[in-house]
Amino acid sequence: MAGPLRPGEAGPADALEHARSWHAGGDTVALATVTETWGSAPCPVGSMMAVSGSGRIEGSVSGGCVEAAVVQAAQDAIADGAPRLLSFAVSDGSAWSVGLACGGTIKVFVEALRPA
Repeated sequence: MAGPLRPGEAGPADALEHARSWHAGGDTVALATVTETWGSAPCPVGSMMAVSGSGRIEGSVSGGCVEAAVVQAAQDAIADGAPRLLSFAVSDGSAWSVGLACGGTIKVFVEALRPA
């Protein structure tokens, strides 16, 4: 499991607060949350990333190694409204293609929020 956040890194509360602010301002938003880890994983369960429809990003679910794939899934969720459960594992060919070479497995739940 990952250690404490380093200076400049956003925690789950920061990502959630940004998501709330963007949502209240009328932007579409998706939240990605680490739901499960196994072995060496860059971020602990509960880590969050907020992605807005206008392209803003706050937080992290993988310390950078699978962020691009999660951002794309978040944009897709914003577009179609369907939640997703993503799984990245070192034994999975897609893990290497997105940069998960840490030797672990992470699962990330992605869901879109809609303006009220």
